[in-house]
Amino acid sequence: MMIEDLGVGMNHSIFSFLQKMGKSFMLPIAVLPIAGIFLGLGSSLTNATTISALHAESILSQGTLLYSFLFLLKTTGKVLFDNLPLIFAVSIALGMAKQRKEVAALSAIIAFFVMHATINSLLILDGTIVNDVVSSRVLDGSITWVCGLQSLEMGVFGGIIVGLGVSALHNRFYQIQLPSIISFFEGERFVPIICAIAYLFVGIVLRFVWPPIQMEVYNLGQLVTSSGYVGTFLYGIIKRALVPFGLHHVWYTPFYQSALGGAKVVNGTFVTGAQNIFFAELSDPSIKHFSVEETKFFSGEFIFMIFGLPGACLAMYQCAKPEAKKKVGGLLLSAALTSMLTGITEPVEFSFLFAAPLLFAVHVFLAATCFVVAQFFRIAIGFTFSAGFVDFFLFGIIQGNDKTNWIMVVVLGIIYFIIYYFAFRTIILKFDCKTPGREDDNVMKVFDKKKLDFTFDQSLIDPRSQMIIQGLGGRSNFYDLDCCITRLRASLRNPELINESLLKQSGAAGIMHKNEAIQIIYGPQASNIKSKLDEYMNAVPEAYDQQEQTISFTSGEEKKIYSVGNGEVLPIEEALDPIFSSKLIGDGVMMRLQNGLVLCPCEGKITMIYPSKHAIGITLDEDTQLLLHFGIDTAKLNGQGFELLVGLNQQVHVGDALWNADLKFIHENAIDDCLLMVFTQVKENAQIEKYYGLKTSEDCVMEVKA
Repeated sequence: MMIEDLGVGMNHSIFSFLQKMGKSFMLPIAVLPIAGIFLGLGSSLTNATTISALHAESILSQGTLLYSFLFLLKTTGKVLFDNLPLIFAVSIALGMAKQRKEVAALSAIIAFFVMHATINSLLILDGTIVNDVVSSRVLDGSITWVCGLQSLEMGVFGGIIVGLGVSALHNRFYQIQLPSIISFFEGERFVPIICAIAYLFVGIVLRFVWPPIQMEVYNLGQLVTSSGYVGTFLYGIIKRALVPFGLHHVWYTPFYQSALGGAKVVNGTFVTGAQNIFFAELSDPSIKHFSVEETKFFSGEFIFMIFGLPGACLAMYQCAKPEAKKKVGGLLLSAALTSMLTGITEPVEFSFLFAAPLLFAVHVFLAATCFVVAQFFRIAIGFTFSAGFVDFFLFGIIQGNDKTNWIMVVVLGIIYFIIYYFAFRTIILKFDCKTPGREDDNVMKVFDKKKLDFTFDQSLIDPRSQMIIQGLGGRSNFYDLDCCITRLRASLRNPELINESLLKQSGAAGIMHKNEAIQIIYGPQASNIKSKLDEYMNAVPEAYDQQEQTISFTSGEEKKIYSVGNGEVLPIEEALDPIFSSKLIGDGVMMRLQNGLVLCPCEGKITMIYPSKHAIGITLDEDTQLLLHFGIDTAKLNGQGFELLVGLNQQVHVGDALWNADLKFIHENAIDDCLLMVFTQVKENAQIEKYYGLKTSEDCVMEVKA
C-alpha cells in the first residue's frame, strides 16, 4: 500500500509539474499571433513576387510609405521570433514562481545572459570561434547568435533550461535569511545572485554536454521528418489526446521551436524548428512551395478546426431533444465559430469529452488522419497560434495556391465536415450519448442570497465568481489560482469538497480534476473570468459568498407577471451578458422599453435593492422571487440615470411605478439598456410560460403554473 501511495504521489507530482509548465508555455505562445501577423503581412506584401501578382507596384514597391510600414512590421515580427528563447526563459520563471514573480523574471534574464556569455567565452578560449568565425569542425548550425553573443544553438530548450532552473532557485531562496553582516543580500535580493552563480556553472556544463545532445536531437529530428505518414499520424494522435490534460503544449512546442521539427537552410540561414522554418520560408521570395515536411505539423489542423468540429457541432445539435435545441443551439454555434475563427477547440471538445468519451476517441483518430491527408496532398500552411480562419487566410490564401495548396483544405474540409457529422450522429444515437441537450433532467442549482447589510460596493458582487468559489469548495479550499487562454487552474486542499455540477453551471465546458490539481475549461473568456474572480475575492468579504439550493425550471401555483411598460419582450437567451443568457441566475425574459418609466409587474414585496439602483428584488411569496435588472454593465453607473421610486420592504402592486430611468444616458454609458425579468426562485416542479412580442403594461409576459 505504501508503494502504491508513493506511485500515486509521484504521478500527481509529475502531473502538477507538467500542468504548471504547460501553463507557463502559454505566455510566450500568446505573443506569437501578433508576431506572426506582423511577419506574415510584412513578408507577404513586401515580397516582389506578391507585389507583382497583385499589380500593386504603385503602392507597395520599395520606397513607398506603405512598403516602409510593412517592412517595419516584418522586422518587428522577426525580432520576436528570433528572441523566443529569452522570452521562454522569462515566461517559465514567471509562471512557475510561487511568489514575487517579478524577481524571478529579472533573475531569468540575468541567468540567460550569464549562461550564454559563459558558453561564448569557452567557445572562444578553445578555438571553436575565432574573430566571430566558427570552426569548420563543428556541426553546421550548432552555433548561432543569441542576443548579440555567439553561443550553442539550443532554441527554446535553452530558455526552458533557464526558466525551470531559475524558478526552482527562486522558490527555494526568495525568503532566505542570512547573517546580519550580509543581511542586505537576503530574501529576494539573493535570488539573482544565486542564479548568476548557478548559471555560470550551467554554462560550463552545457558547453561540453550540449554538443552530443545536439547531434542526437538532429538525428531524432531527421528520424521524425523521414518517418513518413506513420510518424505524422502518431504526432496527431498524441497532440489531440493530450488536450484534456492541458499538456499538449508540452508535446508540440519542441517540434515547433527545435530541431525535433526539422532543420533546414533557408535563404542562406540555418533554421531549426518547424514553425521557424515556415516563417523563414515566408520571408524568402525564392520559395516556390513551402516545405511540406515542416508544415505537416500544422496543415492538418485547418481541416478539422475549420470544418470537422463544426460538423460535430451540427450533429450534436440535431441529436438534441426538441425542447432543448434552442438552448444548446447558441452554445454549439458559439463553440463552432470559436473553433473556425480562432482555432480554439476546447469549447467544442469539452462539450462531449466527459459526456461521451467515445466521441473524443473518434475525434482524436479523425484529427490524426487530417495531418496525414494534408501531408499526402502537399498542403503547406503554417500558423502562429492555432489553425483558425485568420491564420488560414494570412498564411494560406494570401500566399497563393502554388505555395500552399490551400484549395485542398477546402475540398478535404467539406469531406471531413460530412465524416464528422455522420460519425458523431451515428455514435450519439446508437450509444445514447449524453451530449448537450440530451441530458436526463433539467435541474439546475442557483443561489439564495443572504440578507446582509452591504457596507461595500455591492456592484462588485459577481454571481459567476460566487458559483466558482462554492464549486471549488470555498475560498479556503483552493490556492495558486491561475489561468491560460482557455482554462482556470488551481491547487486544492481537499479535493472531496469540489462540486463539479456548480462549476459546469458557471459556464465551464469541462473539468479536469486529478487529486489536488484542477483545470476548469471556459474557452477564450477564461482570462476575464479569472480577473473578475480576483476582483471579487479582494473586495467582497467571504461572509457574502452565497449558499446554494436546488430548484427546477421544468415545471407553482399560477402567478402572472405583467409587462413593466410598453415595449418588446424577447428571449433571455438573447441577452448580451452570458450570466443571464445562459440562465445561471434563473429563467425569465428580456424587454426593450419604449420609455424609462418601469412599472411593477406583480404583487409582492421589495426585498432587495442594489445600492447602484440598477436592480431590485421582489418576493411574491415564500416560493417565488423575481429579479428586475436594468441594463447590462449598469452597476458601474453608480446610480446615475436611475430614479428609484420604491423603498426596501415596501409592498408593491401591479402597475406601481418602480423606476424612472434615463434610457438615453443608460444606452450611451452601458453595454445595453434592456430590462431583464428573472425568476431567482420558483416552487419546485414549476413551469414557466413566456409570451414574446410587442406588449403593453396590461399584457401578461410570464406565467408560473403548477
